[in-house]
Amino acid sequence: MGKESTSNKISIGGQALIEGVMMNGPDGAALSVRHTDGSIITEEFAAKHIKDKFKFLGFPFIRGIVNFIESMLIGYKSLMRSAELSGQLDAEEDTEKMSKLDKWLNAHLSPKVVTAITGIFSVVVAAVCFLLFFYAPTYLVDIVDSKLLGGAIADFHPFCEGIIKMVIIILYMVAVSQMKDIKRVFMYHGAEHKSIFCFEKGLPLTVENVRTCKRFHPRCGTSFIFIVLITNVIISSVTVLIFPVLNSPDLRIIWTLVKILGILPVVTGISYELIRYAGKHDNIITKIFSAPGLWMQRITTKEPTDDMIEVAIASIKAVVPGTDKEASQENE
Repeated sequence: MGKESTSNKISIGGQALIEGVMMNGPDGAALSVRHTDGSIITEEFAAKHIKDKFKFLGFPFIRGIVNFIESMLIGYKSLMRSAELSGQLDAEEDTEKMSKLDKWLNAHLSPKVVTAITGIFSVVVAAVCFLLFFYAPTYLVDIVDSKLLGGAIADFHPFCEGIIKMVIIILYMVAVSQMKDIKRVFMYHGAEHKSIFCFEKGLPLTVENVRTCKRFHPRCGTSFIFIVLITNVIISSVTVLIFPVLNSPDLRIIWTLVKILGILPVVTGISYELIRYAGKHDNIITKIFSAPGLWMQRITTKEPTDDMIEVAIASIKAVVPGTDKEASQENE
């Protein structure tokens, strides 16, 4: 079907963190973070997989859903931990650097109340984003079709909704990429990809070698998101063509829930297998369906500095025993 795209068969995944990188290997995970004093702090931790206990959860198409949930949980914990290890939280506690709002909250409210308010605000924001992403495109297409087009695109609502969702995601990524802190996270994202490519090629993990590698990786979460969206558009469109009644206004809410609760898990499983295949092979098919995600990585990854690359290398070495030894042998 195609030639193997890498020489190292060990699978490594990663995630950019606050001033650091987390790597997930076959036997565990580790995160490396650049502290405010300039040192690199590395922590290893066990990344338990439920599929090791329940073998059927590791079957194709099922494992994609399981891995997605697990990666979200591990990623969130790693992100919070990186904020602690980097010393960023300690720096923010400096009252001279606090904003007026932070100073007022710190002076008038207890930490528990502030935490509660933050939690409620986060839930509200998440709910608004959920409605915007899943429901707004549906009703926008309905209004445009009924008021302006007279039902001319009734059979193509899922396709149009999918296009709108992609536009929303692209605009969101472009907007957040302008934030100073997010730019640094995207630079660490680039360091993560480049170091993984270096490792997969079997090259010694040095800053010089990593710097020459690409920062666009087919197994990236950005690519996964776009594969999910594209696959969802295809399956939703075919389903509506087979069962047109689902597209009626009376069933709009029910159909949206079916897409979220019923179709989305299936789409996630299929998309994971496609991404997995793309990461192991290099042929015309993988290049075609990887192209949108790789293009989007021009937004979500940036060229890293050498000190960021050092952090990514430290994280990989922590999860793959023997990398230092292999590097020294090749240098000889």
